[in-house]
Amino acid sequence: MTSSLLWVALCLLLPSPFRAFKPLFSLDGDSLTHRQITVRAVLRKTAEACQSLATAEGRGFSLTIDDSLTVTKVQRACSSDGSALLSFIAFHTAVAKLYFSNALVDVAMALSEKHHFDDEAFSGGRDVITSGVSAVKESVKAQRFLSGRLVLGRVCHTLQDFYSHSNWVELGNRVPYTTLIRPDLPLSNLADPSTPTCRNCVAGNCSDNILSEVLQQGLLTSGYFNLLSSAKPAGKCSHGGLFDQTSGQDAVGGINKDDVGASHGHMHHVAAEVAVDATTELLEDLRAFAGDRDFLRLMGLSQSSVLCFVIDTTGSMKDDIAEAKRVSFSIIDSRRGSQQEPSAYILVPFNDPGFGPLLMTTDANIFKQKINELQAKGGGDIPELCLSGLQLALTGAPPSSEIFVFTDAPAKDVALKSTVTALIESTKSVVTFMLTDNLRSSRRRRRDTVGGTSNRLAESDAQLYRDLARASGGQAIEVTKAELPQATSVIQDASGNALVTVFQVSRTPGKPENFTFSVDSSIQNLTIYITGGSLSFTMSSPTGVSQNSQTSGPLGTMATVGNLRRIRLNSANQTGSWEICIISTESYTLKVIGQSSFNFIYNFVEENTGAHGDFSLKEGRPLSGANVSLLVTVTGSDTVTVSEVSLVDASGSREVNGTLRSLGGGSFLVTLAEVPEGEFAVRLRGEDSAPSRSQPGSGFQRQASTQVKTSSFSVTALSNSTVLEPGSTVSLRFTVTAANGTSGTFAVRATNDRGFVSASLATISTTIGGTAEGTVTLTAPASTASGTDITVTIEVENTGTSDTNYAVLQLSVVTKITDFTPPQCQAVTVSASNCPVVCSHGDAIWELSANVTDGNGTGVDRVTLRLGNGTLNTSTATGAGGENVTVVSYTAPCCSDAVELVVIDRAGNVGRCAASIGKAVTATTLATTPAPGANVTGSPVVATTSSGGRCASLSLGLGVALCLLLGGLL
Repeated sequence: MTSSLLWVALCLLLPSPFRAFKPLFSLDGDSLTHRQITVRAVLRKTAEACQSLATAEGRGFSLTIDDSLTVTKVQRACSSDGSALLSFIAFHTAVAKLYFSNALVDVAMALSEKHHFDDEAFSGGRDVITSGVSAVKESVKAQRFLSGRLVLGRVCHTLQDFYSHSNWVELGNRVPYTTLIRPDLPLSNLADPSTPTCRNCVAGNCSDNILSEVLQQGLLTSGYFNLLSSAKPAGKCSHGGLFDQTSGQDAVGGINKDDVGASHGHMHHVAAEVAVDATTELLEDLRAFAGDRDFLRLMGLSQSSVLCFVIDTTGSMKDDIAEAKRVSFSIIDSRRGSQQEPSAYILVPFNDPGFGPLLMTTDANIFKQKINELQAKGGGDIPELCLSGLQLALTGAPPSSEIFVFTDAPAKDVALKSTVTALIESTKSVVTFMLTDNLRSSRRRRRDTVGGTSNRLAESDAQLYRDLARASGGQAIEVTKAELPQATSVIQDASGNALVTVFQVSRTPGKPENFTFSVDSSIQNLTIYITGGSLSFTMSSPTGVSQNSQTSGPLGTMATVGNLRRIRLNSANQTGSWEICIISTESYTLKVIGQSSFNFIYNFVEENTGAHGDFSLKEGRPLSGANVSLLVTVTGSDTVTVSEVSLVDASGSREVNGTLRSLGGGSFLVTLAEVPEGEFAVRLRGEDSAPSRSQPGSGFQRQASTQVKTSSFSVTALSNSTVLEPGSTVSLRFTVTAANGTSGTFAVRATNDRGFVSASLATISTTIGGTAEGTVTLTAPASTASGTDITVTIEVENTGTSDTNYAVLQLSVVTKITDFTPPQCQAVTVSASNCPVVCSHGDAIWELSANVTDGNGTGVDRVTLRLGNGTLNTSTATGAGGENVTVVSYTAPCCSDAVELVVIDRAGNVGRCAASIGKAVTATTLATTPAPGANVTGSPVVATTSSGGRCASLSLGLGVALCLLLGGLL
């Protein structure tokens, strides 16, 4: 364990020891990175899934699927309503999760040869891929797409490294090695452990260092790598590069193709392109397993936001529950079937002593049913488990969600405040509290210190909710129960498409202040929220028109309810610079929102100097006063120019501007000399060069909702595996590093959203140099359902200063899969006797009958129609040997002359069965990628029943077309 923890520190302190395609950025401008490889494959396969859905629904799909795809192009093409406003945040965020998870392998698994296909670890590398794919499929089955996405990113890294670290492309291969994602196929023609594979490079030139006999025999090998030792088998190839100690031993040099300057850099682009195709092939297997709709959810493509409610169900909440029902039903009924219909519905009830379970569904009727079943009852001692319910929502909802909490009671689980704050910062979700008074003491008796009753939250109780709302960029709306129906207009606003924050500030305590913000021509439905007690304000438009806080006026319509003032601005003359002057000595918040496709996402990254000069994701809070880097991506436009990214101090006293470097595709690397002390938000300004919006005053401004805190120390947590089996225990290592290198004592608190048993030291102390190391153990009960995800939050607090920081890890519980054999398919009949030679749109049909079995495997789970406009029916029967048989019957019009079936077994293995009556029976070629050095032979197509009319042929995909020998991936 000590050596493992030392490696964590080594990864953080040494110049980048990465040995793969560069993780994120290519600073030479010519090399492809893991990020680019992953994004290309994701966009290709996402576009194909959207195209398939559009065809099935009879819609057009006008997008050329090539390497010029962008997130914006793909999502616009996937939209069923081309004129609708779209939010691109979810898709961009999901893609970023994939490539950041991919890049993390170079840190978390830096010394594992199997995770990088080093040291000829082909069997171990394939095991990493296939077990990871099984975990992704289990997450999809459980509808836990975020955890599936994180595992998928890691799997893609290992798969992509094969093409950079092995001699696959040097052997002349230009297609993926499908065997890596097909564990039922043998790994063959591998170089023997004692067989020399390389010669010394000459004067630093390694272009011809692989032995000719290795190439002639088609032997598969990979380079050896070791950061600390030069030992390797004699004559074996090395990885090569500055940090590879083995590359100085015979055979000297290396064969990696990580970038154009690597040992085999002349083959870099070939390897990268095959890695793109291999990643696409892997995604196709997942798409076939999940179906197009769930595959798009795994990729994070959604056209609208989720509707997420966290509701107190104790006795005094009857009116609140009724209003939650009313507003949710109104949203559902008014938007059902439209582009604005919520992409998912989430409901988390809480009371005391219980909370949850979390319901997540895409079926509005199920959500209606569950919220209808909520009953206001009980309550007892008043405080409720509000933060426990909110924790579930934050870990269950997609990142950047809008979450609404309904309660009239203080939180009993106040100790979770720091955990919830960490999750808010990590997920960038916005939390709004609907806080109502308890005006009827008969519903819930609230006893004060002398035994009387109170119908109002204590100030300290309300302040907890205000603090959490402010941290997230949400609001704490305080109203009576009678006023609640007026206040829920905020929920209607927030559930609209493409919501953006233009400007946001909070002041505690309040003070008179002038605020300015810019509105661009893309903004629609501009709305201003002001919360606070006694205050007045005056707002002025770009044309000089003013309106005060007393009435509705020429600029907009104002509604006041409780502590909330909502001003809906008129649609005319909004573009330009606005000003609001607020006068108050009490705390207040100001938030300006609108609807626009333009927005941005950001992530903190940290530089790794040295050989690769790349960056990696920086989790947790940034260090106070230190320099910082951000990866900023503009969403919703490919024509935007960013002119300024700044960190705005929460008090408004300071704004730090960054230096921008364009990375292409709307992404920018932003470096700042320091971060403001305390709390800050990220603000972006720029111009859109699109002809329709390039008029004067077209500059835009956006602000991230989340308030980011700083810390005087960092917390870094790593896990050797993100997957554990039911009944097993995982150890999560973490390191605390003080910014100034001083010693100190830190309290440790580890929580998880599943309530699983975990353990860690209560305190740890930094040593000389300012570092401390610790471990959190977590045990998943044996009864845990496969596909369950767990979010672990490790919080660390300096006991001397109360300064805190955190690390968040996502894990998945997956039952071990031992069945990797796809189902088998056997033709019974294909009848096309009624089909004319020339297709006509009459009533003539053709029929297919086939039997599908899974041998000794887990059994057939489902058969779905991938291609064809006919009718598919399945039934079960018992075969002659007692095996279970799924009988497939398919009927289609003769003009729909081809069918492709996807067959999934219960272990997630995928096979395809294809039939066509459109051409004569001919021989086809097995196009599955052969083992290195193997010969490719043809396979005949089996003729099937066909009398008269058109010819019929049958095939089963074993990588491509084979005759009903259902073998797996195309």
